[in-house]
Amino acid sequence: MNRLFIPALTCGFALDLLLGDPRWLYHPVRLIGRLITFLEKRLRARGGNLFLSGILLTFLTVSLTMLSSAGILLLLRQLGPVPHFLGMVLMNWMGLAAKSMCDEARNVSLALDRGIEAGRRQVARIVGRDTERLNEEEVIKATVETVAENTTDGVISPMFYAALGGPVLLWGFKAASTLDSMVGYKNEKYRQLGCCSARLDDLLNYIPARLTGPMMALSALPAGLDTGNAFRILIRDHARHQSPNCAYSEAAAAGALHIQLGGTHDYFGVPVVKPTIGDPDRPAKREDIRSACRLLLLTAGFFLILLLLLFAIIR
Repeated sequence: MNRLFIPALTCGFALDLLLGDPRWLYHPVRLIGRLITFLEKRLRARGGNLFLSGILLTFLTVSLTMLSSAGILLLLRQLGPVPHFLGMVLMNWMGLAAKSMCDEARNVSLALDRGIEAGRRQVARIVGRDTERLNEEEVIKATVETVAENTTDGVISPMFYAALGGPVLLWGFKAASTLDSMVGYKNEKYRQLGCCSARLDDLLNYIPARLTGPMMALSALPAGLDTGNAFRILIRDHARHQSPNCAYSEAAAAGALHIQLGGTHDYFGVPVVKPTIGDPDRPAKREDIRSACRLLLLTAGFFLILLLLLFAIIR
């Protein structure tokens, strides 16, 4: 662990909480997305085995992203320690998504004030499922699920890899995560091409997901939620998901809120059956969106404190 990794991560996290993702800033994830689109078109055009093309797509996307990140930092290092450190801070900031996720979730709640149609349109920005026929409670649950899931892959996992390998490893993870979100589907078009990226994303989130669940359950206490029930549902339902990782944070959130998540939803017009997570102790309500955001922020803060303690011990 480099002595600059944790200080740069701490500053980057503070910037994320303060600024989020400004709309005027062209986010690097969009560049990664354009690279993936370009490579996918070229690989499909050349034909051949799509599974092997998917391996090549994954390797090229992740390696080019990490090489670009390393190149930027190397250039900044030539300018001196201050530009180098500031570059690390900025790259960490842009790799985290705590405030932006909470802002998007709260926008769903605000949209519901204008009616169910506005709520459906807004939640469609952050979920993959079909939203045209969702009722208000289903819109709320979809938002809570997304906040809980993104606590792992949008916040804790990037922090984990930034602590281990700085911005270069963080952006390697972001490249893999972006790949999974674009091609990691099990439909006919992407089943073979996206298989490698989906498995890599599962592997990279494996440890962070298992850290996120208990930390989120503990964070339920300062959030004013039920930490005991969060642990109970986490232990019981952590494996009740098609993904090996998603149910950890979703189970902790469902238990803390005393609501039930998961179940069958339509994706691209096709019903997808998923196990339920949590108990239907009560209907979900709009306040649950704000509570889920508090859980995300407290869990991220909890993890940062643990990293700072570890850094102090190592130093």
